[in-house]
Amino acid sequence: MTTTQTKQPTFQKVTYDVADSVATITLNDPASLNALNSVMKSELYQALDYAQYDTAAKVIVITGAGKGFSSGGDIREMLSGADNRENLLKMSHSLTIGIADITRRIRKISKPIIARINGACAGAGMNIALACDFRVASDNAKFLQAFVNIGLVPDGGGIYLLSQLIGAAKTTELVMLGEQISAQKAEDLGLVNALVSQDALDAAVKKLTDRLTSLPTLALAAMKQSINQVAFAGLDIALDQEVIYQMQMATSEDFKEGITAFMQKRPAEFKGR
Repeated sequence: MTTTQTKQPTFQKVTYDVADSVATITLNDPASLNALNSVMKSELYQALDYAQYDTAAKVIVITGAGKGFSSGGDIREMLSGADNRENLLKMSHSLTIGIADITRRIRKISKPIIARINGACAGAGMNIALACDFRVASDNAKFLQAFVNIGLVPDGGGIYLLSQLIGAAKTTELVMLGEQISAQKAEDLGLVNALVSQDALDAAVKKLTDRLTSLPTLALAAMKQSINQVAFAGLDIALDQEVIYQMQMATSEDFKEGITAFMQKRPAEFKGR
């Protein structure tokens, strides 16, 4: 998208609304807990791109419809490409590049971006939230770096973003063990800026957006750019490296076993090959 494009795109899997100088982008497939399939990822990127140049919006909020923020990558879509090596490579490249592009877009947009998190916030969905400038979570939020459980590595800059936010030791724990943590644990680790009850979530987000929209946009944009230069200078390299690792993992027998076991609701039996 360029600055000359003014027509709002139409979407199937996300919604885009602006009120009080705040653009709200909603992942809108509640039946799947907003699983990030190819269509949703493409539309989320388009919505973010549009929001950057939307003069009616000073702040952006990303949230999920229904009972969760996002359950992560769409396992059913992954399974559909698991029949042969060529399909696996194409699928892995598409999925990983798609999430990487979203992470890059979030960081490069000059406007403050808030993740409004309730319910499931897992896998690539969690990493999208980590890329945002602020995270406001309800007390029913659950966070999970699920990749290892299906034989993959984190995408969307997950390891890099976590390391910058909470350090290497806790990052190692989250990504290698692949265990769910509560909203309270996430706050204790420093993953969220505010933790409130579910009933107070909208009010907490509005308090933050009201404050941000009252502040000088040029100064906020310069601050975000400076934070990127200081804290996220290595993000592009990390995202590029993820693609290499993920394509290696996607053609492994462990990945096929991981997603099959997930769909069959049984423990995976990994063989290291």
